[in-house]
Amino acid sequence: MITWLKKQALVLYDWVDYRTGIQGLMKDQLTEYRVPPKLNKWYSLGGLALFVLIMQLVTGVLLLVYYVPSTEEGFASVQRIMLEIPYGWLIRVTHAVGSHAMVFVLILHMVSVVCMGSYKKPREVTWLTGCALLFLSLGICFTGYLLPWSQLSYWATTVATNIPDPIPFIGPWIVKLIRGGESISPDTLNRFFALHVVVIPAVMLALVGIHMFLVRVLGISDPSNNKSKKDN
Repeated sequence: MITWLKKQALVLYDWVDYRTGIQGLMKDQLTEYRVPPKLNKWYSLGGLALFVLIMQLVTGVLLLVYYVPSTEEGFASVQRIMLEIPYGWLIRVTHAVGSHAMVFVLILHMVSVVCMGSYKKPREVTWLTGCALLFLSLGICFTGYLLPWSQLSYWATTVATNIPDPIPFIGPWIVKLIRGGESISPDTLNRFFALHVVVIPAVMLALVGIHMFLVRVLGISDPSNNKSKKDN
């Protein structure tokens, strides 16, 4: 029986491979992808950041099943997730801690890129997309902080959105644009929810795709080459 199943699996694999070329793709991109010989642990930070981002997307989708984006039921829905939904507390805590971890890992990744000179020609665009991803990560953390609609998140968002107010001429307009009005209101919650769930994740995924494409096209920066160029 087991032998028959193996044969059928091989037949199915060959059928799919003949029509998609998946075997050649896996060979080029995974098993035979060449990397510099002298890599260190700092080069794993980009992959770690991608893993944390995927974890955030998965836990975020699970939270969306029960979260209600409204000022009347938002806090109650979060309490229900924490206290009533099986393993809901674990999903929410993982999502909350993961947001801090993502920013921390991205900052470490960018510091390592600067220290090893991996941002230099011809990888300037790769560096710029990484910078954009860091700022978007800060933005998605900021917009998500208000969603529980607790006293802490309400007043913290009030203080944070007041920061641009001293800017001459455009400061009050920026504050009003962020809040959707003169003060934190249901419109603010809806605006932050749309940014946190739809807009920012979509832009981040697009930039991650571009970033990874550039890494594959240009290759991984060789630390020994960067050091020799710096010495010269």
